[in-house]
Amino acid sequence: MNEFFQNSLFAGVTLSLLAYMVGAALKKKFRLGLLNPLLVSIAITILVLLVGEIDYEVYNESAKYLSYLLTPATVCLAIPLYEQWSLLKKNYKAVLCGLLAGAVTSMATVFALSKICGLSHEEYVTLLPKSITTAIGMGVSEELGGYVTITVAVIILTGVLGNMMGELICKVFHITEPISKGIAYGASAHAIGTAKAMELGEVEGAMSGLAIAVSGILTVILAPLFAQLM
Repeated sequence: MNEFFQNSLFAGVTLSLLAYMVGAALKKKFRLGLLNPLLVSIAITILVLLVGEIDYEVYNESAKYLSYLLTPATVCLAIPLYEQWSLLKKNYKAVLCGLLAGAVTSMATVFALSKICGLSHEEYVTLLPKSITTAIGMGVSEELGGYVTITVAVIILTGVLGNMMGELICKVFHITEPISKGIAYGASAHAIGTAKAMELGEVEGAMSGLAIAVSGILTVILAPLFAQLM
């Protein structure tokens, strides 16, 4: 299997897409939050790599083409926002305050937990960009001296958890305003959370798409300041 992946140009892409399709089919059939398509696809991919004794570097070499689409896909999230532009202008103060609160809360939480758990500086800055999109988070982690591969894993895990638990949290705290729900998803669970926000409604999806971009910018600005705290 390892040799097959080495000789195939798109074996990694094929495996990734098939694993995601299986996850999507399971989610559609059983409608369980635990069966998040991305989470299922990650589990299937890891299982195949272990059983087939396939080196991660070999798999990644033929799956890297998916990463090239990450940034364009994130930019495309601006389309729903454009369609809700008038709503954004009416509520821009509340939106900006919510986005700033989300970015600061995310990094402050990482700082507090890192102190409690006694993490090193490198481990701390690795976790700082956990709530922003991978395309931006990788650059932030590398710039601050973190472990980029771990940052990617943490960002994906954060997004999956946000996708799975976001709706429940909104119900527990009686958050019903579409703008608030959208900002919460985007600011805390980036693109994976935005996918869930789009399922809830157009306004939620648009505000979540905005949150991805603005939260990313705020994190780029604030992360170096938080990095100096530890």
